Amino acid sequence: KRVNGRLWLGETGFEGDAQGDPVRHGGIEKAVHHYPYDHYDKWVADIGAIPLLEQAGAFGENISTTGLDETTVALGDVFQLGGARVEVSQGRQPCWKLTARFGVADMSMRVQKTGRTGWYYRVLQSGYVAPGDTLALIDRTSPEWTIHRLWRTLYVDTMNLDELAQMVALERLPDGWRRYAERRLATGKVEDWSSRLKGEQEGH
Repeated sequence: KRVNGRLWLGETGFEGDAQGDPVRHGGIEKAVHHYPYDHYDKWVADIGAIPLLEQAGAFGENISTTGLDETTVALGDVFQLGGARVEVSQGRQPCWKLTARFGVADMSMRVQKTGRTGWYYRVLQSGYVAPGDTLALIDRTSPEWTIHRLWRTLYVDTMNLDELAQMVALERLPDGWRRYAERRLATGKVEDWSSRLKGEQEGH
């Protein structure tokens, strides 16, 4: 939802923010979700001009901006956001709640296939954030590992052993994502995504 004044951003997210699935969408590695507003027109073209897409917030994001997307934002990028400092921790792995929210049967899979996932931040320094605050890039540790490249490794070129090995070695990669890559390297198999993507629809 839109906010009118400043909010405190702490280690686990914005004050008063309720996460729809705290198991998948909570914790310090997923404190803030950023979704590019530039994607909205693409979704209108894909699924139609539904009311949910009339303003930012449709994807449950905490932050929506123009001019940044998964091809330009990289793992470990550090931004100053108002009085807080945040670091890009991972891309979003879409789950069945997006399908339920949009009422589009394969919405979670569409988000995954298009790579229009948005990304998460961990909070390095707590502080107040207000609408209109500048999001300023102040440090980059792995500029070549964009969210788009991580997405491609996880969901498109899924058994590229060189990419997976490089992914494992990324210092700022969260443990969960590192385990995905390690398991693929160890087993030669890609994990089953059906529970995450279809969830309650399959009784999970």
